[in-house]
Amino acid sequence: VQLVESGGGLVQTGGSLRLSCVASGFTFSSYTMGWFRQAPGNEREFVGIIDWTGTNRGYTDSVKGRFTISRDNAKNTLYLQMNSLKPEDTAVYYCAARKSRFGTSWYAVAVKDYDYWGQGTQVTVSS
Repeated sequence: VQLVESGGGLVQTGGSLRLSCVASGFTFSSYTMGWFRQAPGNEREFVGIIDWTGTNRGYTDSVKGRFTISRDNAKNTLYLQMNSLKPEDTAVYYCAARKSRFGTSWYAVAVKDYDYWGQGTQVTVSS
């Protein structure tokens, strides 16, 4: 199993970045996918989630209206479009995969709810 993020970098306040996460070694289209981030000294936090169909999505309040999560199951790829970036968005961004669990909600925001993780990509927003 592998999740490989890319697309991070240095951007000015108000700028945009598009993160990608390429999955391999599991049936991507059967997994809910999430984006998390971790800033220095902070715990890893939930950013956004998308169900296996790509129909349902959710975001943490601080990124609503600025970030968009999407997926292409034919390409085994997850995306995070980040617009109007702020210095407080600076963090390492991780993609994560969660296998469907019978009898539980697809909407999962805890780190412990995910089965596979990427290595992360650094996003730095300068003021």
